[in-house]
Amino acid sequence: MAAGAGSGAQFVDRVVLHVAAGNGGNGCASVHREKFKPLGGPDGANGGRGGDVVLVVDSNTASLLDYHRRPHRKAGNGKPGQGGHRTGADGADVILPVPDGTVVKEDGRVLADLVGEGTRFVVARGGKGGLGNAALATAKRKAPGFALLGEPGEERDVVLELKSVADVALVGFPSAGKSSLIAALSAAKPKIADYPFTTLVPNLGVVSAGDTTFTVADVPGLIEGASEGRGLGLEFLRHIERSSTLAHVLDCATMEPGRDPVSDFEVIERELRAYDRVLGDRPLSDRPRLVVLNKVDVPDGRELAEMVRPEFEQRGLRVFEVSAATHEGLRELSFALAAMVEEYRASLPPAEPTRIVIRPEPVHGRADFEVKDLGDNTYLITGEKPQRWLRQTDFANDEAVGYLADRLARLGVEEALAEAGATAGATVLIGSEDDSVVFDWEPEIAAGGGAPGPRGTDSRLDGRR
Repeated sequence: MAAGAGSGAQFVDRVVLHVAAGNGGNGCASVHREKFKPLGGPDGANGGRGGDVVLVVDSNTASLLDYHRRPHRKAGNGKPGQGGHRTGADGADVILPVPDGTVVKEDGRVLADLVGEGTRFVVARGGKGGLGNAALATAKRKAPGFALLGEPGEERDVVLELKSVADVALVGFPSAGKSSLIAALSAAKPKIADYPFTTLVPNLGVVSAGDTTFTVADVPGLIEGASEGRGLGLEFLRHIERSSTLAHVLDCATMEPGRDPVSDFEVIERELRAYDRVLGDRPLSDRPRLVVLNKVDVPDGRELAEMVRPEFEQRGLRVFEVSAATHEGLRELSFALAAMVEEYRASLPPAEPTRIVIRPEPVHGRADFEVKDLGDNTYLITGEKPQRWLRQTDFANDEAVGYLADRLARLGVEEALAEAGATAGATVLIGSEDDSVVFDWEPEIAAGGGAPGPRGTDSRLDGRR
């Protein structure tokens, strides 16, 4: 996961992903024909459904880089139905692996919080396949001369944000020794050098202390003003959000003027408190923390650590003097962190395999459609059912248009228009004011009846198309 300055690798933890599910296949209008049976009945089959776009947590995926390079993803379309009752094939799903800890957002709203290997979230659903004429046959309409069109798949623009799933977050100024400390505590091998902003990505390491195994992440680029966008800190503060424990890594051997462990600690604490505004009920300022006085292998560093240790202890903080270079104090530090992590884990409810935060909410108590008077004998009909039926209708086929009229009549649209004051010749829009299909309303034309006219035609529409 780690990549340092000059390493050539890239780490991306926020991308905009454009997804499009597959369209449903069209239904088929076919009539069975064989010798001595010229009209053996409708045998047109349904179209296949469009493929879904699915996000899946994959432990082998460490970054969102692939979606930064290729932000547009589309699933396969369903195949049309065929005669002989041969249903169209479903479109292929597109499976997109994402790292553990990926949050999916749309217009600032959280759609899903993907935690745990194998967690799945359908980010765009494929369209349903259209019904073939065999499925549309009724006692009155024995051999429909039309079929329904497949529905379009969902299209969405979502934001993917990666929040590292780590138990302990190491916070501190650049070059405080966080990367070195992770390398010493675990098997991680981050890029390490002695200059500001060495670490350009969050480094993760796994630490074992007794029977406890936990993950540690360093958060690069924290400087004064990071919570307001200075430096790299704001880009990586989100990686602390999931951590239960914070460890302040303080440089006791810094040569920068105006820097010392106490002032560094206070600056970082201010930045963490400033970031609390976006975290709601689990602010960073309330999480357990300890202080790591690093680089005590340097003579001046050890002397400074001994001077400032009482200051931190007076604040009620546990203090550890360590050296990432010589591994001094690391055993005691790792066991202390393990105890804090275990205490937090014991306070949690039983873990769930998935954490989908928001699912589409069911609609209760809402009418199937609404009629809005736009003035000048013009009316707008909105609603999920009428709009879906429009998408399914082949307007080049009069019988299909008549079938749509019958469906709308059974839904109660005719009565609703009359109640709203519509008169003969009224302009009726179905959809939205910006995107709709326009009809002329003729109340004297019977609707909801059956199938007047030969296959593919509708005598009610003669001269009115």
